[in-house]
Amino acid sequence: MEIIPGSGNWRMILRREADGITVLRAATCDKRAVLPETLCGLPVTALGDHALSPTAAPAEGEELLVTCGGAGDPEIWTNRDLEDLTLPRSLRRMGDYALMNCGALRTLRLHDGIRIWGAAVLMNCRSLNTLHLTREEEQGDALAWFADELPWELDVTIRETDGSLFRLIFPEYREVYEENCPAHHFDYNISGAGYPYHHSFRRKKLDLRTYDELWPGFLGMEHDAGCAVRLAFWRLRYPMELSPRAAEQYGSYLRTHAGEAAAWLVGERDMPGLAFLLRTAEPEAAELAAARDLARESGAAEALALLLEQQRDEAPRGLDKTFDL
Repeated sequence: MEIIPGSGNWRMILRREADGITVLRAATCDKRAVLPETLCGLPVTALGDHALSPTAAPAEGEELLVTCGGAGDPEIWTNRDLEDLTLPRSLRRMGDYALMNCGALRTLRLHDGIRIWGAAVLMNCRSLNTLHLTREEEQGDALAWFADELPWELDVTIRETDGSLFRLIFPEYREVYEENCPAHHFDYNISGAGYPYHHSFRRKKLDLRTYDELWPGFLGMEHDAGCAVRLAFWRLRYPMELSPRAAEQYGSYLRTHAGEAAAWLVGERDMPGLAFLLRTAEPEAAELAAARDLARESGAAEALALLLEQQRDEAPRGLDKTFDL
């Protein structure tokens, strides 16, 4: 087994291809891991079938150990505790079941250049709800693929080729098959307000106008109030292609639910977001007081200072006093 130094820890089995490296197996002991861009002087272009699955069978190939030292016995490394994974920019193909059973994985960071998606890549990745997607030269179909594969709420940050970014929430929906015994068949039902959001794509390209047009219908259905607050907040915070009409609709909702938004942002310790909310939604005195109490109880000192400053700025100044000499 070849051993090379790195900034993380990986035990790998590789296969050299004409266009780069295919990772047949890769296991790490790190909770937050970055799969290298290059190995053996070649770009990493593919993940093989079951490549990162903790339950994958052994594979034959070139063995490689990437380590930063002090990580214990590589033979017992698995991906069962992997929570945050960054995939290489050069990656172009994901094999069947590539991430299957990575049950702790919550955050995936990748570029929009993957062209081939295998079957059941994310099987049993039930904790995965946060995506950081960096665009390539043009919009690929990665986001459409994830939105179709994962029916629960997704928090997606997209970085464009010019460095600008925006953030979207895709609300949850559920697909349910119910057995209809007398008719001897299964009825297919969709519940939850998120289904149209997960399919707001045209030819697998995200259409933000279609996304924004779903808002009134979303509010008219049974939905999670916290999800609605997050969705409205992020569209206003990063108003990519946001029309004035949609901005007013989101703003009206956020002003009505400013207290819930403030509590969420205090809990997230998001100071720039909280400052934006205070400027945009102008919470009422009672909502500010509740947010201050929460900040005190949770030890969020920066949030408390920001809220106290807001209280000072909104306090009545009293009468100006003048003196004649």
